[in-house]
Amino acid sequence: MIGDSITDCGRSHPAGEGLFDALGKGYVCFVDALVQAIAPEQRIRIINRGLCGNTIRDLKARWREDVLDLKPDWVSVMIGINDVWRQFDSPLQAELIVLPCEYEAIFEELIQSTLPRLKGMVIMTPYFIEPNRSDPMRTMMDHYGAICRRLAEKYGTHFVDTQSAFDAALEHLHPMSLAWDRVHPVATGHMILARSFLRTVGFGLD
Repeated sequence: MIGDSITDCGRSHPAGEGLFDALGKGYVCFVDALVQAIAPEQRIRIINRGLCGNTIRDLKARWREDVLDLKPDWVSVMIGINDVWRQFDSPLQAELIVLPCEYEAIFEELIQSTLPRLKGMVIMTPYFIEPNRSDPMRTMMDHYGAICRRLAEKYGTHFVDTQSAFDAALEHLHPMSLAWDRVHPVATGHMILARSFLRTVGFGLD
């Protein structure tokens, strides 16, 4: 499972697996715990390759070492939050900004180079925990999420709409109860991500 700080969530480095919070304290850890509890006989090994601050460019730079060289059966990708965020918190640093066309081109390149080697892939959208869809950052995040959906449909991968999952929770909860900065979730937010992921790949929790 590869991505940015939401995936990283304090995992061990260089290898994000093993005991004592090695998988981090976020959705990857929750997915692993639930999978081991629901289907221990399948002996599913989960490795966390999230890295704080990453954009799709960073994933491309480390893709061989952190994905291909591990020869995984499945790959889950959630990336895009920093690609969008830098457009709002660092708008004058053009070198940090990954615009939609570049984001989509790199993501598609990674899918094309990896999918033939796998049993399957899961694409998770980036998200912004903000119910006002007219908010500029929320609007932009939805655009990047639509790119993820389009690529998932084009290549027949599993697709996790994390934004929709948070939107459902936001009908009852204030954004600040899920993430102080509307990006980095508390445990409840990470469980929302884990639940959405497991539902998508067929581990029913209802």
